[in-house]
Amino acid sequence: MNDAKGTEIAREAESESLAERGKHIAKNMAEVFDISGQIWQKFLAAQLQEGTPRPDPLNTWPTFAELYRTMWDNPKQVADATIELWAAQQKLWQNSMLKWLGSKEAVEELDVPYMMKADKRFAHKEWSENALFDYLKQSYLLTSGWIQDTVSNVGEMDPKERRKAAFYTRQFVEAMNPANFFALNPEVLEATVEQKGENLVRGLKMMLADLDRGKGKLLIRQTDMNAFEVGRNTAVTPGEVVFQNDLIQLIQYAPATEKVLARPLLIVPPWINKYYILDLNPKKSMVKWLVEQGHTVFVISWVNPDHRHGAKSWEDYMFEGGLTAIDKALEETGQKSLHLVSYCVGGTMAGTLMAWLGRQNDKRVASTTFFTAQLDFQDAGELQIFVDEHILEVVGEDMEKGYMPADRMASAFNMLRANDLIWGYMVSNYMLGKDPFPFDLLYWNADSTAMPARAHRFYLEQFYIRDAFAKGTLSVRGTPITLSDIKGPVYHVATKEDHIAPAASVYRGAKEMSKAKVRFVLSGSGHIAGVVNPPVLEKYQFWTNPDMSPATLEEWLEGAEETPGSWWIDWDAWLKERSGKLVPARVPGATLGAIEAAPGSYVRVRFDQPEPAKA
Repeated sequence: MNDAKGTEIAREAESESLAERGKHIAKNMAEVFDISGQIWQKFLAAQLQEGTPRPDPLNTWPTFAELYRTMWDNPKQVADATIELWAAQQKLWQNSMLKWLGSKEAVEELDVPYMMKADKRFAHKEWSENALFDYLKQSYLLTSGWIQDTVSNVGEMDPKERRKAAFYTRQFVEAMNPANFFALNPEVLEATVEQKGENLVRGLKMMLADLDRGKGKLLIRQTDMNAFEVGRNTAVTPGEVVFQNDLIQLIQYAPATEKVLARPLLIVPPWINKYYILDLNPKKSMVKWLVEQGHTVFVISWVNPDHRHGAKSWEDYMFEGGLTAIDKALEETGQKSLHLVSYCVGGTMAGTLMAWLGRQNDKRVASTTFFTAQLDFQDAGELQIFVDEHILEVVGEDMEKGYMPADRMASAFNMLRANDLIWGYMVSNYMLGKDPFPFDLLYWNADSTAMPARAHRFYLEQFYIRDAFAKGTLSVRGTPITLSDIKGPVYHVATKEDHIAPAASVYRGAKEMSKAKVRFVLSGSGHIAGVVNPPVLEKYQFWTNPDMSPATLEEWLEGAEETPGSWWIDWDAWLKERSGKLVPARVPGATLGAIEAAPGSYVRVRFDQPEPAKA
């Protein structure tokens, strides 16, 4: 074959290849447009069904009005900061032009203290190697850092209003990240070219499915929702439901030792999330580990409320929930007292119950353990930003059916880490068309619960807004209670990086238990990982200091001893000192009877399913 003929054949093959590629791209783009139309139809239908939205549902305008007033009152500070930004942007532009022109000269790095650090969303090589995308990245990091620094430091503002302004400013700058936009993200552009647009088809199909799952609201999947199932590969520690009422199922777990400690242990988890965070899988399960240490373990599984539970009050959660579970666990084991263990809002409720029992001189609880539980809400972290009198009105409208829909609380928690839990998945799922990685913790995180209207409003109003428990203005069944009414031994765990129950806030509440003997422990990591930290993982560390006289957590830490690994072993030793002798292992339901196998049916009710899943 001569060279001319070979060249002609190669050109024809290339032409055919380009034609086929063009057809493939055109087909995918047509499908993209079709699915986009379906998405818009579902979204708009959901908005029409919702009715006219509030113009400012989170009540941000008064906060930003105060911020703007503060900026007008401090023109020199704002002008100086603006000039500094312009100078930094000019240097950045010069650096970028040198890089664009291929200059080999060393480029002077920007030295700006407020410039944000590049996170994992800028990991693709084009963000650093390509002059255009590198400029987009650097300009964004510089400008967004400047915005947040200015909002946080200009003039004088009420600290709570300042925190609120900073929080919502952070939401804005994270949304404006160039990685969130198709045309500005080199990884998305590269994938679209390589895959002929198939990534967009997959991503939009996923978005359509997530809209269906959220009934018209975008419910971003953070993991493979089909990879896990409660009772199959999560929440699998064997046990029986031994009691149930309108609010709870009480689970008793099967023993793993021939002898068990006499005094049983009852766990009160938060009802904002499901209890199986403490029983995710055999390697991470606190429940399984406690059973293996010789404890008889009971856990409350809260109902996922609907319109039937709208009138349930905070006191109902205390007495129909917590106290009833205590009585039934004692009846089942024949003991006179037990250890009460509580987590997050379950701990807030347990604190009010223990204060009420303290006022009654009731001895049914031998010791109380709190995991990341706030009792003093003077400075209750970023969630407090969402709560004011205006928000109570919005919450009231949301809960006209008798409960706050589960997606409302899930959205609030996701906003606390929007880069990781919202925007990262928007790009990965819907633009890159990648299936989320199977992760049991994120499956649990997506398994949200609704909030009963009356109890949730009480929680927001009396704790987050009025701080009534710490201030001594809270009453239960007509009896005023305070933190100083909590008696007996207390094991109190805070986590160092907690954004939901800040460690300093938890410590302040622990100090106010003046009649209790408190062992305060500070764990490494955050609200979940700092609690769900089995010893076998050998992760993190914890700090202990028997002296509770320091006024602040920082001062307490100065005299604290650091221990590597999990605090579970320290807690287990503390419990065993107060658990009595060994007795024969207990068969779940021997006295009360067994209703159904753990994890029970209440935990299987999902807000994105119309009916409870079958056991």
